[in-house]
Amino acid sequence: MSDLKKEVQEAPLLWPLTTIPTFEEVYDPKICTEASREISTVFEGWLHPKHEMAKPEALGQVRVLECGHGGLQCNSMQAGAYLGELGANVIMVEPPGGSPIRKLAAFGRKRYMFKDNVNGDLCGGGFLHECRNKQSITLDLTKPEGREILKKLAVHADVLIENYAPGQFDAWGIGYRQLSKINPRLIYVWNGQKGQWGSLADKPGELYPSSPCASGWCHATGLPKSFGGTPIRSGERSDDILCGNLSAHGTIAALIYREKSGKGQFIEVTSSEAHARIHDYAWGWYGMDGSSKPRYGNWDLAINIYSVNPCKDGYMMVGGGHDRLWYRIWKTVGKDRPELEDMILDEPTLRVVIDRVGHDQQVKTCTILTDWMKDYTREECRAKLLEEEVAAGGVSFIDEVAEEPHYKYRGMVRAIETAHYGKVLFCGSVFYGHRTPGRVKDLGRPVGYDNSDVYRKLLGFDTDKLNELFAKGLI
Repeated sequence: MSDLKKEVQEAPLLWPLTTIPTFEEVYDPKICTEASREISTVFEGWLHPKHEMAKPEALGQVRVLECGHGGLQCNSMQAGAYLGELGANVIMVEPPGGSPIRKLAAFGRKRYMFKDNVNGDLCGGGFLHECRNKQSITLDLTKPEGREILKKLAVHADVLIENYAPGQFDAWGIGYRQLSKINPRLIYVWNGQKGQWGSLADKPGELYPSSPCASGWCHATGLPKSFGGTPIRSGERSDDILCGNLSAHGTIAALIYREKSGKGQFIEVTSSEAHARIHDYAWGWYGMDGSSKPRYGNWDLAINIYSVNPCKDGYMMVGGGHDRLWYRIWKTVGKDRPELEDMILDEPTLRVVIDRVGHDQQVKTCTILTDWMKDYTREECRAKLLEEEVAAGGVSFIDEVAEEPHYKYRGMVRAIETAHYGKVLFCGSVFYGHRTPGRVKDLGRPVGYDNSDVYRKLLGFDTDKLNELFAKGLI
C-alpha cells in the first residue's frame, strides 16, 4: 500500500451513534398534546425529505454553466449549489486537472479527504459538499479553442455564472456582451469582491478575504478592544455563502422576469456588498452622528439580555428583547435564586427597555445571569427557561448537532451513498417545499466525470473529437 493511501482514513462512517427516532418517539402522547401532534403530522406529511424524490423540481428545466475561477471559485460554487438543490441542471466547468479547491482539507491532512474508490484520487470535503447535484466537465478557457467550445455550450444554457477578474470573460470574447448576441435569453451572473466598476473595482487576484474586511464586517466582529479583543473573520466563509445565496435569489428573479419578457440580463453580486446589506441599523446610526457600530462580542448593543454566556458545561444563548421576555428570564432565575431576581427587580435603571441597554447595565445583568447559569448544564438551563417561554439555547458542537435527534429525524443531517466516495455525512437542502422541495441527489463528482455525457448530448462530439480535445489539453 502506498504512503498516500496509508494517510487516507478508510474507516466506515460512524454516524449515527444513536438511532434516528421513530414517529412514535417524536410524537409520544406523554410529551406531545393531541393538537400539536395533529398539526406537526400535517406539516411533516407535506415537507419531510423522505417524500422529496417523488416530487417535481422547481428549476428542473433550467440549465446552468458554472464557470468558477480556477484559483478560488467558492462564491459561484455556492450559487450553483443552491440552484442545483432546486433542480437546475448545473454543469460545473473546471480547468483540466480540476479545481484547486478539490485539494483543500483541514490542516492539509490527507486523512481528512475522501478517496475515490474507482481511481484513488483524493477530494476535500468542502468541494464534495458544495458541488452537490452538479455535473463536472473540464475545459481550458485560457485557450481560444476552449472559449469557442464555451460559446457553443452557452447557446444551450439558461444561466452562466462566473467570478473571474473584471472584464476577463469580455476580453476573451465570452462575456455577456458577446454571449447575449448568440443567446438573448441568457442570464449572466458575475460574482466578485467589490465589483467590476467604481473606484475600488476588483483587481486581478483580489479574492477572499478582502470583502469581509472592506465591508466593515470584520471590524464589527469579535470582542471589544477594552476586553483585549481584535477584529476577527467569521468561523465559516460567510462572504462566499452569503454572496452565493443572494446570487441564486437574483437568478431566480431574473428567470421570472424572462418568463414575462423573453429577455435575459446581466447580474452582478459582490461579497462585500452582501455583507454591507446586513449591517442593518449601523447605517442609520452612522448617518445620525458619525458613530461606528463597535465590536461588542457575545453581547448586543441594542438588547439586554441578548447574549452568549458560560454555564456548567459550555455556553448558553438567552434572548430578552422585550419586557415580557425580560421578566420571564428573571422569574426563571428566581425559582432557584430569589436573591438574584431581587437584585434585578430592585434596580430602577433596568425596568425600561431603553434604559437597560447601557454598558453598565449589560455588565450587571449578564454577570447575574451567569451566576445562576454556572450551576446548570446547557440543557438544564434551556429546559428551565423554556418553561417560561424564554428564547434560549445551548451553543452546540458540530458532533452534537450531527447526533441531535431533531435534525436526524427531519433529514437535515443524513448520510448519502455516493458512487465514488462511499457513504458520506452531509447537510440536506434547506428548501423544504410542499410541492417542489429542494433535494440532494449526489455530492461532488470526479474531475471531468461528465465530459462525455455533456459534450455528446449538447454539442454532438463523438469519441474521436473527445480524444482530440484531450490530446490538446483542452479537457
